Amino acid sequence: MSIETQPRSVSQTEQYEKCGWRYYLQRIERVTPRPAAWSHHGVAFHAAAEAVELSGRTMTADEAETRFADQYSALVNKSLDKEPNTDRWLSAHGTGGEDIERRYNLGREQTRRYVEWAAETPAETYETPDGRPGLELYFIVELGGVKVRGYIDQLVTDPDGSVRPRDWKTGTTKSKFQLETYGVAVRKLYGVEVNRADWYLAKKGGLSRPIKLDQVTEADVSERYAAMDAGVKAGRFPANPGFACRFCDVSHACSFKQ
Repeated sequence: MSIETQPRSVSQTEQYEKCGWRYYLQRIERVTPRPAAWSHHGVAFHAAAEAVELSGRTMTADEAETRFADQYSALVNKSLDKEPNTDRWLSAHGTGGEDIERRYNLGREQTRRYVEWAAETPAETYETPDGRPGLELYFIVELGGVKVRGYIDQLVTDPDGSVRPRDWKTGTTKSKFQLETYGVAVRKLYGVEVNRADWYLAKKGGLSRPIKLDQVTEADVSERYAAMDAGVKAGRFPANPGFACRFCDVSHACSFKQ
């Protein structure tokens, strides 16, 4: 499937909007990105949180921590096979090697905290009409004439019967557009009421304030997908060099970087 015809996603759209040239290098030229421990940290935490929820929140903190550690170590080792020089890894804190170790310890701590939080905070995971639990739930839906796909970390059934999208975050960047997309997609696919959404913030060990989705419509989110889709198909990939170049995983192949 070519880049012109493949389904779009929140991450594709936001990457294109922030820097079209990064999108081009990564998704069309297929430049090999530099590894970053923060990416493995996020994936491993998601795997552990999903396991906790799939267990009906019966998994112990030790078991969840082991799940995180095993997943994180496997991902890091795979990246080290491709790029053994950790000085070339992206890092927001110290060297690449220091960040690998720091995030290993931080992720284990955050995983334990998630288990403790879950034990104190009741939540009912939504089940789709075909019996799938609303955890790492894949969807594909047409929004404004554009096919959009993604994975929703968790869908929670609220006491009033409405369904709440929840995204698990290990970093600080939160995307309201992501939750708005999830809300619209869930309404369209399952015919349920979606009034709010939130983030579980691993850094603080609890939920964000909910954002309201009851007034968000398909038209509200479709415009951005349509604009991104049209730009890609037209071959428009404007560069946007600046501070973000420091955290760009394909900057080593970019002639615009600052």
